[in-house]
Amino acid sequence: MTSKKKAKWIYWAVTAPFVVTMMLAGLTYLAGASFNIQGIKHLGYPAYPCKILGTAKLLGGTAILYGRFRTLKEWAYAGYTFNLLGASASHAFSGDTFGKIITPVIVLGFVLASYRLWKNALDVDVNERV
Repeated sequence: MTSKKKAKWIYWAVTAPFVVTMMLAGLTYLAGASFNIQGIKHLGYPAYPCKILGTAKLLGGTAILYGRFRTLKEWAYAGYTFNLLGASASHAFSGDTFGKIITPVIVLGFVLASYRLWKNALDVDVNERV
């Protein structure tokens, strides 16, 4: 297996789990699942941001998986980063346990690893074209 092919396998092994997780979360937000509504109200927010977050998570996942538009893909990574940092901060400010605070940070680690792997692969592709 070539190093380029191996890099793509690693990229997808890191990217697919978090994107699928985020998109499934987006679907449950849009469906108005009671555990999401209770969770967001526990953090001190009204219920309507679930619809906004659900839409954003689905669109972000689509942008990352499709990947045709580089700028849009970067925005999706940035959006997931802001979402996960905000989730962690919200759990911390509401007095939740360490487990609830650290979980979004762990997922953020996958987001950042995926982004770095994608940018490294992109740099290789750009250099090969020159």
